Amino acid sequence: MSNLEEIYQAIPHRPPFLFVDTICQLTENSITTTKKISIEEPYFKGHYPDNPIMPGVLICEAIFQSGAILISKKINYTSLSKGIPVITRIKEAKFRKMVKPGDILKIEVEIKDIMSKVFFLQGKATISGKTAVSIAFSCTLIEEKEKSMEAA
Repeated sequence: MSNLEEIYQAIPHRPPFLFVDTICQLTENSITTTKKISIEEPYFKGHYPDNPIMPGVLICEAIFQSGAILISKKINYTSLSKGIPVITRIKEAKFRKMVKPGDILKIEVEIKDIMSKVFFLQGKATISGKTAVSIAFSCTLIEEKEKSMEAA
C-alpha cells in the first residue's frame, strides 16, 4: 500500500484540502509526516500573490490532519471505539516562520492525554529544523450518525 493510500484510509480529507503527503514515522502516541509546499497550491493565487505565503490556518490544518491520522491508527490498533476525530479545542498557537513554495513541512504530533473519546495533542510544523507553527489542540471522536446530521 502506498503512503497516500494509507493516508486516505486514515482520514476523509482529499485534495485540494489534504495537507499531508507522507507518513514518515508512527508510534503508539506520535506521528511524523511531511507536506511539500508547491507553488501550484490553489491558495497561493490569492494569498499574497506577489510574495506567496502559506496561510497559517492551513499550516495548523496540516498539523490537525496529522493528528487525525495518528488517532485513526491508534483506534484501529486498540479497543477504543470507532469514530471520526474533529477539532474541539485549539490553544497556544504560535506562528514563528513563514512557509513558502518549495518548503517541506515536517509535522510532528504527539498524544498527551486521552479522556474517554477526547484526545489532547501537541503539534508542530518545522522547516529545515526551525519551528514554523506550534499548537496544542484536542479532538473528539464523533459517531458516523453525528457526521450525517452536520451535513444536513
